[in-house]
Amino acid sequence: MDLKKLDCEFTVCKVNSVDDLDLSRDFYFIGKTDEELSLACRTEDTPANTTAREDGWRGIRIQGALDFSLIGILSNLSQILAENKIGIFAVSTYNTDYILVKAENFDRAIRVLAARGYHIV
Repeated sequence: MDLKKLDCEFTVCKVNSVDDLDLSRDFYFIGKTDEELSLACRTEDTPANTTAREDGWRGIRIQGALDFSLIGILSNLSQILAENKIGIFAVSTYNTDYILVKAENFDRAIRVLAARGYHIV
C-alpha cells in the first residue's frame, strides 16, 4: 500500500464558525458535532477565530480511493504507530484516510511504516 508524505505543517483547532475559511485552499478537514466545531488545516490557513489550537502536525495520506468494504487499513496503521509510541490524529474522507502525527515524530513514523512494508511516496 502506498502512503504519501504531505509536505506541509497542519494545525488542529476549534473554531466558532467556518465563515472565515477560504475553501479554495488545499486542506480543510471540518468536523461538527453537538459539542464542537473542529478543524484541521494547513497551519498558514488557520483562521484567526480559533478558540483552541495545536500546531506542529505533519500528514500522511493513504494513496488511492479506498473501497468502503476494505477493513482494518486505518487500524493497522494506527497499531504500528501506537506500538512505537506515536500518537495520531486520524481524518477520513469519502475517498481515503489521512493520519496526522506530531512533527517531531514524523520521520520516525515514516521509518517504522516503511519497515513494516508500506511504500512511502
